[in-house]
Parts: sequence; structure tokens; C-alpha cells
Amino acid sequence: MIRLEDVTLFVRSAALGSFSRAAREADLLPGQVSAAIQRLERELDKRLFARSTRSLRLTAEGEKYLPYAQEMLALMQAGADSLQSHEDALSGELKIALPSDIGRNIVLPLITEFCRQYPALSVRLSLSDQISDVFRDPVDIAIRYGKLDDSSYVALPLAEDNRRVLVASPSWLDQHGRPGTLEEIARHDCLLFVMNGHVYDKWTFPQEGMRRQITVKSRLLCDDADVARRWAVAGMGIAYKSWLDVCDDVREGRLEVVLPQQPGESTPLHLICPHRKQFSPAIRALHQLLRTHLRALTAQLSA
Repeated sequence: MIRLEDVTLFVRSAALGSFSRAAREADLLPGQVSAAIQRLERELDKRLFARSTRSLRLTAEGEKYLPYAQEMLALMQAGADSLQSHEDALSGELKIALPSDIGRNIVLPLITEFCRQYPALSVRLSLSDQISDVFRDPVDIAIRYGKLDDSSYVALPLAEDNRRVLVASPSWLDQHGRPGTLEEIARHDCLLFVMNGHVYDKWTFPQEGMRRQITVKSRLLCDDADVARRWAVAGMGIAYKSWLDVCDDVREGRLEVVLPQQPGESTPLHLICPHRKQFSPAIRALHQLLRTHLRALTAQLSA
């Protein structure tokens, strides 16, 4: 039987990159942490860490198991918190960093309703496409797209099945034609935005078990990804956006999916925090609210 304390030490060892540091944090001996990881590996019948005298890193199996372990701990804590006075628990200040597009158009209404439900809670939002450093910036949590390679923080999945899709307005496609291949996409007007100082002009797609990349150009460029979506709705070209960013536009007919048979790049969405101890009851409740809503939206991708 898997022990909860062993899972906890696994998650912290992955975040800190060291059994010794995890042991100091938990007030244990390094040998006790090592023994806990070995017990967990025996229960799973998988090696979770690749160990050497100088380094400790997750194996492929460890990386796959980590988000499930993190969510397991979050659910256990949420259950414990539910036994307390919920109104008292959801109080204090919560500082959140959000991507511009999904922040304004999807998450903001949910947070607004969340604040209305819990009047003792105050919230400060930062909307930007610049990636927040949760260790240095004045934020409690950040919501991020993409696969996360840094295990030094805690990440809880919000929409792990989310993908990018090619979209354009029906009027633009009627005028310029509907591309039939990825090669044709590169010959059309594309709508670009800047991410962390770099122009996102190389669009990646999974194809036959590999990654296919095309380079696109545009006369329109902005450092706010929401503007690229608005340009697409206005009939200015093709955008390559997260499904979560454009699903409402597609449903309402403002945008049309281009090359619907071509899967887009995987862009899972996570809620991240520097340390599990900072996952307050308010953060856990907000995570559950967002996850329920966003997973329902990404389910439309396979519908």
C-alpha cells in the first residue's frame, strides 16, 4: 500500500532536487527519505529517480507520475480543509498572475464569481504574457501554458488535454481560400505575438509521431496574445492559438478552425506555486473551480 508520507517526500525531493534538502525540510534523516522513495518505487514497480553521487533527477516514469502525486496530495489536503469552517478558511489576500487572453476572457469571470462567493477574500490580478517567476515576483500562484520542465515548484493541472488550433474568420477564409495543407498556411497572412521577448513565428504540429515546424510571417505583431485573437476575429489572417482562448469564438461562429484534421501543439494549462505549504484553502478551492470549468471546455476538442 502506498503511504501518503512517501508520496509527499517524493514530490518535495523532485522539487528540491535532493534527498538531503527534502530531509532537512521534513526534519528527517536523508536515509529516511531515501528509504521512503525506495518503498514508493517498490509499490509502483518503477524507478522514479536516477541517482548518482552528484545529481538526482526524475526518470521518465518519475516525470509521468509527478503530476498525479501532486494532485493526490492536493485532494487529500482539500478533504481535510473541507472539515473546517469553509467561510473562515477562504480569507486573506491572493495574488494571481494570468496569461492575457485566457485571463481576461475565461478566467476573470470565474474569479469574479469566486470573490463574490467569498467576501472575506481579496484578490490582486496581474495579466501579462510575460512568464512570472513565482519565486521572485509578488505572486502567490501563476497560471501557465505549456509543458513545465522546472520541478522546483508545485504544479497542478488545470487543462492537460488543451491544444493549439489554427483559426481564422469565415469572411477571411471565404476571401482568401481555406488552406488544405500546412505548407499553404505559411503562404497566408498569419497573426503573431511576442512571448518573453521572442516573436512566436515558428508554429509546431505533431505529425506521424514527430514534430513538424513551419515558419510564418505577418505584417501585424503585438506583445499581447489577446490582440492576435482579436485580429483574427476582425478578419486579418490566421492565428495559432490555444483552444481555450478561441473556443467561445469558434462556438459563436466568429472564428473557424483551419485544417481541423491536423492536431495542434499540446499546450496543457497548469496552476503553479513555489511550495505546497503555500497552497492555502483559497488556492485549492480556486484550483478545483478552474479545473472543472476548463476541462469541460477542452472536452469539446475531442467531441
